[in-house]
Amino acid sequence: MKQFKDHEGKDIRFSFEKDSFGSEPGHVLVICRSGGNWLFTAHSERGLEFPGGKKEKGETPEEAAVREVREETGAIVKELKFIAEYEVTGPSGNFVKRVFYADINEFLPQSHYFETKGPVFAKVDLLKERFGAEYSFIMKDDVMKWVLEYLGETS
Repeated sequence: MKQFKDHEGKDIRFSFEKDSFGSEPGHVLVICRSGGNWLFTAHSERGLEFPGGKKEKGETPEEAAVREVREETGAIVKELKFIAEYEVTGPSGNFVKRVFYADINEFLPQSHYFETKGPVFAKVDLLKERFGAEYSFIMKDDVMKWVLEYLGETS
């Protein structure tokens, strides 16, 4: 298990094993690729980030991941793979987030993308580029570094 403090001073515990934290994940994060490009969503406040969010009542983490990708980008998940989980602990409580990798090969037209501005494609060295001002804070911490390294990204 790996640990660090995030930009707000919250404790983060990270594991590449499922069910490492004793509670069902309530949130998901989905690292997406389509045709060799990273697929981000443009969050209206935070900037570029991978799709994700909270599970809805009765959903599995996998169902939530597929739904969040569709809602935020219009993409249809071809294949979904578990990568990791992490727990965030702060003064207002804690939550567990499950991280997936998704291959995308199809997009459906959408009239809106919920709290985002829709899909953004990029073919970049994400280990380096993720620190740019256009990227969300979510992209800049050690969780993203470890996940990208796991996926074989190198700087």
